[in-house]
Amino acid sequence: MKKVLLISIIAVALVLSGRLAMAAEKIGHVDLAKLFDEYEKTKQYDTILTSKEKVYETEREKKVNEIKALQDKYNLLSDKEKPAKETELKNKVIALQEFDKARQTELLKERDTKIKEILQDIENAVKQYSQSQGYTLVFNDRVLVYQTKDADITDKVMTILKSGYKGK
Repeated sequence: MKKVLLISIIAVALVLSGRLAMAAEKIGHVDLAKLFDEYEKTKQYDTILTSKEKVYETEREKKVNEIKALQDKYNLLSDKEKPAKETELKNKVIALQEFDKARQTELLKERDTKIKEILQDIENAVKQYSQSQGYTLVFNDRVLVYQTKDADITDKVMTILKSGYKGK
């Protein structure tokens, strides 16, 4: 009888301690897309990237126009004169392809670097807020099937991002 009573007491204690431990968990979620889109650093970078893309497009258009002009001249040449200009035309096309590849790779690499930097800023802000407020778990809202608004800490994290960002 004493063993049954002891086992019952231990079982109740374990259940209660488990519930207390679960109650101590503080869980929140953030809207990562909102944080990313509304972060001033993202907006600034979008402006910079757009301007770099315009410069690239202008340079590319100039090279394409040179090729078109050369192609027009090539089409007017006699069969004897064409072989001499054909090499020049091919070289210009190859140079354009190499230019495209290099610039697109450069822009993608820069974009990826900036995205990683922005996501790191967001992660640091989430961590800072979570630690200061005692959160044990914070999820991206896209992985949740159901969440309550009171667990959403997006706006509080955005405040930290805004206060920590110094326009560069």
